[in-house]
Amino acid sequence: MAQIVDPDAGTVFVGGGGEGHAAAQNLLLKFANRHGLIAGATGTGKTVTLQTLAESFSLAGVPVFMADVKGDLAGISKSGNTESALNDAFQKRATQIGITLDYQAMPVTFWDIWGERGHPVRTTPAEMGPLLLARLMDLSDAQEGVLNIAFRIADEEGLALLDLADLQAMLVWVGQNAKDLSLKYGNVSTASVGAIQRALMVLENEGGKLLFGEPALALADMMRCDASGKGMVNILSAEKLMNSPRLYATFLLWLMSELFEQLPEVGDPEKPCIAFFFDEAHLLFDNAPPALVAKIEQVARLIRSKGVSLWFISQNPADLPEDVLGQLGNRVQHALRAFTAKDQKALRLAAENYRPNPAFETAEAIQSVSTGEAVTSLLEAKGVPGMVQRTLIRPPLTLLGPIPDADRAALNQASDMAAKYGKTVDRESAAELLKKRAEGAAQEAGKTQAVNGDDDLWKMEPEHSRGRRYDPSIQIPAEPKPRAKASNRDTIASAFGKSLARQLGTKTGQALVRGVLGSLFRGK
Repeated sequence: MAQIVDPDAGTVFVGGGGEGHAAAQNLLLKFANRHGLIAGATGTGKTVTLQTLAESFSLAGVPVFMADVKGDLAGISKSGNTESALNDAFQKRATQIGITLDYQAMPVTFWDIWGERGHPVRTTPAEMGPLLLARLMDLSDAQEGVLNIAFRIADEEGLALLDLADLQAMLVWVGQNAKDLSLKYGNVSTASVGAIQRALMVLENEGGKLLFGEPALALADMMRCDASGKGMVNILSAEKLMNSPRLYATFLLWLMSELFEQLPEVGDPEKPCIAFFFDEAHLLFDNAPPALVAKIEQVARLIRSKGVSLWFISQNPADLPEDVLGQLGNRVQHALRAFTAKDQKALRLAAENYRPNPAFETAEAIQSVSTGEAVTSLLEAKGVPGMVQRTLIRPPLTLLGPIPDADRAALNQASDMAAKYGKTVDRESAAELLKKRAEGAAQEAGKTQAVNGDDDLWKMEPEHSRGRRYDPSIQIPAEPKPRAKASNRDTIASAFGKSLARQLGTKTGQALVRGVLGSLFRGK
């Protein structure tokens, strides 16, 4: 009998067996960081393949992250059972491919941006950076430039951008001082500032207010194993998130960039440090600018040496850019249906991505494989693409489908992540600091007026009002005093002083950390 996970050989069993099928198809863990593809039409078994691969990684001690876009992956937290309606079919398949079904549950942590079906997932505007935020809000080039200026000034002034209120306060200040800032940073249009503010309002309504804040998600809390050595399976509840596809795509891109930025170089480890599954992968690239797609391809290529295994799940390989598709060495292709001329062309293109097998035509096999069966090509020794094979995917060890809400709530409550992420933390940041500085500037202005006294006020009073009693509640501007022309740097500094009285505020400033995609753009 084959082992689902063979630690000595460093493999996980994907499937095989049966008449006309390969004896066994094993994924080499050493080459799992060369990434993978799971593709196929709706209803052909992609979700089950994703679940079985996640189980295998977990059993091998590799943490997993995956988005649950339909709500049917939660069953991985429960053991499969012999009373299941599919048990007979699963047992028959297991015998056919030469394995024993040892039903068991995997350790699971549920996450949810809205905090309703899992622990809240948060990041900060500072960590996400202006590039991804600009894409999230669909900003124009000019508006993205203004957003970059706001981030630059926040860096220089030590104003931490930890939530949307901080970013909104920073943009208000930029708008009020647009004329002075244009001298140093280039044109700052108040119209662009207004457009960004409106986009922020839309983002807030879509859930951005919940996404941005603290405590921010720590990657170490996802990259864990339980007491038995199984890798933690992190499931992002994405049923509601899918109603905001741009938010979904941007969040996943941010998470990938954080992995790239924070993880050390490890080359080709014996097994990945984490396996990351992108379901509905086409959303990452829909309407994305070419420069961003190029950076995604670059990160996908370079993150291999960080020990990260990326898996893209989509209906058709053509949904992914060629440069990204070229990075995916392990492939599981379920059936594609060719009803139209366009479908037939896509089928031929999909078949051309595989190393041919003289025993059958690849295109014909892709079109004819049944549910639960796939055409596979897995990397062999030295990273050579394996010959395409018709493969029966192994049955899952865990429960297929969703779980009751009460069971999910119990798992969330029992998780050690509940105490850390359950409550929002509001530290002193840009909004509070700007408010404090504004109040300080207002007090200083009041002291200056008091020191000037009645003489200055008398000089500025009209003739008919002289001799009347001074009313301190009436604020009359002092006579302007000549001063030297300010330098560019002085102009910006004085602009901060003049505007602080009109600002919202913050708490303690701290250095801002950008997401890697933003830093990559600045470095190119």
